[in-house]
Amino acid sequence: MTVTAVRKNPEKLTMTLDAEFDASPERVWQLWADPRQLERWWGPPTYPATVTAHDLRSGGLVEYHMTGPEGNQSHGYWEIVDVDAPHRIVFRDGFANEDGTPSSDMPINEVRVMISEVGGQTRMSIESIFPSAAAMEQVIAMGMEEGLREAVGQIDAILAGDVTSPTAR
Repeated sequence: MTVTAVRKNPEKLTMTLDAEFDASPERVWQLWADPRQLERWWGPPTYPATVTAHDLRSGGLVEYHMTGPEGNQSHGYWEIVDVDAPHRIVFRDGFANEDGTPSSDMPINEVRVMISEVGGQTRMSIESIFPSAAAMEQVIAMGMEEGLREAVGQIDAILAGDVTSPTAR
């Protein structure tokens, strides 16, 4: 599996997932930059993502929904804060209502994605920074850690295949 560590730090209100891949940083970057590739891994296998808007630049917006096995949908969005291709993305990650408006019932987290070459491989770190201990507990209790592990765990198969042509999940 590609995931090498998940660290939770309640004092700093962070959860960080580290993964390593046999691919260049530029290739790993494409997993974020191309909405069709992002759909193939953003979300656990039983909750595949559909990206409906994708503007991956500072000030941009990414909107998506995940569809569960029973057809239920969970909507989300990223407000892009900073992009330094192919090394860093910083975004505010929020839950949305069905109409795409931000949900006031769920916290908004800051996410920092770092992509770097380390010893001939590429390391990707995804750090979620929560606004409060209660928000961290709420989102982790919903299965964030397991879902992110499963989502990132799909990346090796994407990197091993031909991702330039559309394929089923």
